[in-house]
Amino acid sequence: MDLYVQSSSVVSKHASVCSDQPAATQIGIDILKRGGNAADAAVATMAAVSVIQPMACGIGGDCHCTFYRKKDKKVMTVNGRY
Repeated sequence: MDLYVQSSSVVSKHASVCSDQPAATQIGIDILKRGGNAADAAVATMAAVSVIQPMACGIGGDCHCTFYRKKDKKVMTVNGRY
């Protein structure tokens, strides 16, 4: 079996979006550029992943999110599982 691994590094001062599908990642970035927040970008990115690569996304997965809420300067983590 051939295995191809692609890796890249990204540095940002303001925001980042990642997925294993470049087109889905770009959708998340576009949401942020249009004024959306991290949750908006995450939902949009995963919606795109579910179309592009449906076997990688489903109701049986985990949800691990860490985010910063600017208004009260808090970092929060959500660990959810269906």
